[in-house]
Amino acid sequence: MQHKVIFVLLDGLCLQAAQECMGSLGALIEDGQGAAYALRSELPSLSRPLYECLLTGSKPVKSGIIHNQTVRRSTELSVFELAAAQGRVTAASAYHWISELYNHAPFDPVSDRIIHNEKAAIQHAVFYQWDDYPDEAVIYDAEMLRRRYNPDLLFIHPMNIDDVGHHYGADSSEYRNVVRRDDIYLSYFMGQWLKEGWQVVITADHGMNHDGTHGGMLPIERDVPLMVFGSAFGPFNPDVSLKQTEICGLICELLGLKHDKPYAQGVLHA
Repeated sequence: MQHKVIFVLLDGLCLQAAQECMGSLGALIEDGQGAAYALRSELPSLSRPLYECLLTGSKPVKSGIIHNQTVRRSTELSVFELAAAQGRVTAASAYHWISELYNHAPFDPVSDRIIHNEKAAIQHAVFYQWDDYPDEAVIYDAEMLRRRYNPDLLFIHPMNIDDVGHHYGADSSEYRNVVRRDDIYLSYFMGQWLKEGWQVVITADHGMNHDGTHGGMLPIERDVPLMVFGSAFGPFNPDVSLKQTEICGLICELLGLKHDKPYAQGVLHA
């Protein structure tokens, strides 16, 4: 199979908040248009190591990206590189650490913010370096890229859930309300994406604790949602046990790429 894929990474979204606050996505799932699973993040439950995990399938202890201060290009093979090498078009509206991992490090806000380069792993991109850059703008930037460049893989990466979580903690109205807002922002386009045949994968890198941090082993720091939508996915399968290291391979399978990544079994239609 070969599909077009939208991969949404909602930074800092814990499983509990996703289950309690995302009514628009929940409506699609209740209507049979999607399925929701739970993932436990790899360790440490930090952003940059887990971006690498989700986009290459490598645990932090293997990739060497073991903390947020590791500023260098990835040495693992990412889904972006696999897709570009096999003739697919890639795009991203994402935090600048994604640029540093897969396009250029360190990030230069002048030359690296807006990218249109057929030779890059991420060929078309709008990268931002402000944690409070509005999630609504991130999603609009992504939709602009989708309409203008018709990518095969579109990566969307908002940061406000994580940013607000650091200020107020997971057990706060501020944190829950930004989750609700992101659910609404995604609802602007989910119907159109699915109508046009896109496969949509939504997950998080890590959760957030009540102290306003993450990085440790508490379930609220590690347990995150995985929501999948589109014709390629089967109905919810309660027997499926998913790993964060299998998401890269799942995206590769959806794109129809040749790859050797582990991928989630039992999620796609047989």
